[in-house]
Amino acid sequence: MSDTLDTVFAALADPTRRAILAMLLEDDMAVTDVAEPFEMSLAAISKHLTILTRAGLISQDKRGRVKWCKLEPDALRAASVWMQGFGQFEPVNLDAFERFLQAELPEADPS
Repeated sequence: MSDTLDTVFAALADPTRRAILAMLLEDDMAVTDVAEPFEMSLAAISKHLTILTRAGLISQDKRGRVKWCKLEPDALRAASVWMQGFGQFEPVNLDAFERFLQAELPEADPS
């Protein structure tokens, strides 16, 4: 499972790939339509799509002459479960913690 999480998080680390995933939330898209809003070559977009496909975040299939991309939302489930494990802890208020320590610990004698 660790390898899968590593692959998913590595794929999500790039802003272009996150933007592609956001676009695919709307609907399946042809590769050329995915590439349209980006100022990069079709080959560069294809590399991003390959990384997303290897991570299982999208699938690609050919319909006639056109290659289509589809979001695979279940691929994020393991990453989501892993991240939710950190939600069980309350955020630490460091100022309140410092006041607590000052009240509870005797001041060190400077002499």
